[in-house]
Amino acid sequence: MYFPSVTNTSTVGEDQGVWAPIDHQRVISLLTIGLGVLYHREKSILLEPLPETMLDEGKASQVPDVLLRNNEMAQTPVIIEVCHTNGLKGDLRKVIQLIDDDLYGIREGFVYDYRTYEWLRYRFGDGGLTTPSSFSDVLGLDLNQFLQ
Repeated sequence: MYFPSVTNTSTVGEDQGVWAPIDHQRVISLLTIGLGVLYHREKSILLEPLPETMLDEGKASQVPDVLLRNNEMAQTPVIIEVCHTNGLKGDLRKVIQLIDDDLYGIREGFVYDYRTYEWLRYRFGDGGLTTPSSFSDVLGLDLNQFLQ
């Protein structure tokens, strides 16, 4: 979840924009494509992958890089954050808070560092402790397969 600082929100100049490095966007794209094929074409997963989508459509809310939504239950059991090494701690803190607050039905959250190629997983009930893993228990698959 990247929130670029903006000094003047009333005007947009040519030098202002969203901070979205190519490597960051590439990882989001690969995850969305890979999971999207499983959802839309193969129908082998029940959760729809959506990039950069609000968790709560009724009000301003956090926007994970990728969320996997159960449309029938109107819940988001899995979220994925993509970051670089400098943003890891902040993104991890956001994922843990979103899961522990239990407002959106999130049961699993992942943070992927595209510079070190490392994954961290946090699950509801883990008590603030992460696991170095890209395997989703909710989906029953390894998310890293989409990045190779």
